[in-house]
Amino acid sequence: MGLDGTYGQRTGPEPPVSAPPFLPEARDGHPGRSRHRPAQPQGPFDLFGWLAGPRTEGVPGLFGLGHVPRRQEVAADTAAIPGRVLLARAALNLVVAWLAFRYGGPLVFDVLNWVFHLDHLRADGLTSPYVLVQALLQIAMLIVDVWIFGRMGRWPEVWRRYVTPALGRLVTQERPVAGGAAGEGAGGAAHAVDPWAEMRVGGQRTGTERLDEEARRGAVGDVDYVRIRRAWQGVLADPGRLPQFADEVGARGAAACGHPSAERDLVQRYARHDLLARQVRLGSVQDVPKNPATHRGGGFALDPSLLGTSLLAVGPAGTGKTGLLVRPVVEALCLQALANTACVVAVGAADADLGPDALYDVVIAPGDPESAYGLDLYGAAHSSDEAAARLADALLPDELALRAEGARTTVQQVVGPFLAAHDRYPGVQELRDLLLGEPEAWAALRTALSDTGRLEAHRHDLQQRERQHGRADDPGTLLADRLTLLDRPAFAGCFNPSAHELGREKPPFAMRALDHPLRVRVKLPEHSHPEAARMLARLVVGQFVQAAAGRRDRSLFAGLVVDDASAAVDSHTVRGLQRMRGANAGALLALRSLADLPEALRAPLFGAVGCRMAFPGIAPWDGRLFAEAWGTVWVQEKAVTQTPDTSGGLLRRSVRAFRGLLAGAPVQTESVTTRSVERQLWSSSDLAHALPSGHAVVSLTTVDGAQVPPLLVDLRG
Repeated sequence: MGLDGTYGQRTGPEPPVSAPPFLPEARDGHPGRSRHRPAQPQGPFDLFGWLAGPRTEGVPGLFGLGHVPRRQEVAADTAAIPGRVLLARAALNLVVAWLAFRYGGPLVFDVLNWVFHLDHLRADGLTSPYVLVQALLQIAMLIVDVWIFGRMGRWPEVWRRYVTPALGRLVTQERPVAGGAAGEGAGGAAHAVDPWAEMRVGGQRTGTERLDEEARRGAVGDVDYVRIRRAWQGVLADPGRLPQFADEVGARGAAACGHPSAERDLVQRYARHDLLARQVRLGSVQDVPKNPATHRGGGFALDPSLLGTSLLAVGPAGTGKTGLLVRPVVEALCLQALANTACVVAVGAADADLGPDALYDVVIAPGDPESAYGLDLYGAAHSSDEAAARLADALLPDELALRAEGARTTVQQVVGPFLAAHDRYPGVQELRDLLLGEPEAWAALRTALSDTGRLEAHRHDLQQRERQHGRADDPGTLLADRLTLLDRPAFAGCFNPSAHELGREKPPFAMRALDHPLRVRVKLPEHSHPEAARMLARLVVGQFVQAAAGRRDRSLFAGLVVDDASAAVDSHTVRGLQRMRGANAGALLALRSLADLPEALRAPLFGAVGCRMAFPGIAPWDGRLFAEAWGTVWVQEKAVTQTPDTSGGLLRRSVRAFRGLLAGAPVQTESVTTRSVERQLWSSSDLAHALPSGHAVVSLTTVDGAQVPPLLVDLRG
């Protein structure tokens, strides 16, 4: 692994800071981009306090930093008792217990005296047998009273609910937030942990001394620590890099082994993070009986072990999907990219709130003349057939998905020969002319193939394509019409150039660069070119799925975040989500409604993702899929039946008749029947109408198969 956190990217000596080849600054030897000033850690950071902070591990979805597990869980029937009723019952049992001790004790002593003649015992002092027997009897009576009336009055529950919190507020102090600014938790924890213990054992005395001095000054941030720690793990895997690592740390200290952009932190953090556990806190788990006891009252968090199974979030516009879920996850992946542990591709409309451009290394905005980067339409493939297949899938609209196989073959019959003839992929205009069967374009292609001596190898593809020209069912005509949406003046230089555009194109970003810890933002022109935006969304998502699953170096977590995935999901994406689980990659897909997807994709998409999230206000037919996926649970159902009381003789019936006359209603008896019934854990009606604003219900699955039942989460806490 290199010092930038990647494997197998170069041969020979490696510079301290490296950048992917498509970045313009990297071609000139400069590490990273020049559009933004590198961000340094915001103020002094208490590294020792952050590392020494309490953490709960092994509970998926629970924010472990600062979480203290509950010592005792309360039964559901006890938790349901109102406080007023609980206190009244406890007070009544206390009064009865005092009366039983006050008047029952002498009575019991008189009975024992009559049976055993205790008055004959000597009673001439405090240690006399008579006094000792009387004291033992009082203690026994006190224990019996407390045991009997304490159980009936639920005194332990009163102590746990009211007395313990009051005592805790009196005798404890507020714990400082771990990882806060300078002065929070500094001092006592300064010598509790050694951040560089492994490096000291490895003999890196000089570098650790400088890191210790910078950590005491608060100049080592959480991103720096995780980044240097990852680089050290790479040294352990390849000891030959030890001298380079030692020189880097000794020369640059906490800035060693930097990200290609040379940035060490974000300008401003939007959410709370724990980079040691790679978690981002999104809210709090509500203390309700439906939630598992292990999560109640704790923080809700996501990390790569959960995102690796992919997350599907469904909710109408305005429910907070972008601000409460999508942007914090994007920020977490960007921080992990700066620590050289992840790469992220965020896809959304140009006006979507996915953070400022300074948050990213590469910003691709087709249709924006100020955009510095373009998009490689074939950038995820290692062969021309793969590239043509992904492009064909993106070009076809949803209603023509049945013609996908013919479209893939058509594009492959054009792209393959063109690549062999010109040693590059065709531009948008060149590909459109070839699909339409323009005579000049085909003549130029045949001449180029003949000049390179490859005409015979591709003769069959050319003949097949020529036979399709002019036919009513020719997929080439349809694909050429779709390509016209990308062959617009607004998109000049944004995609692969044609021959007359070579040298004037923007640096193209290719999904093959997922081997680098990059932060990529794709801004879709949904307002000015909506259909082109849909095509580009399908293309980017399809390329990501293809590139993430085909990486040879899977040490970086590859995260895809799509703010509106209604146009980006197709059958290829659904199949690719399942393959990404084993490739250290995952996706966050946000949808306004499942109705935006073709009906044939809804159930397969639910089965392909491991994490599902429902926001308030979803449609009942959307909630039905969530309810079916989350299953049922056995509950106790009580049925109360009231019938007129006709029991007893003449006197009792007369008294009941008089009571009914006074009450204005006949006297009735109640019979209660309890039975176990199977109910949905969360019904579609609950999800559609009962969720409060700012909340969501989410179920989780980790990459190794651990599952968490649905959690009711307050995303505002």
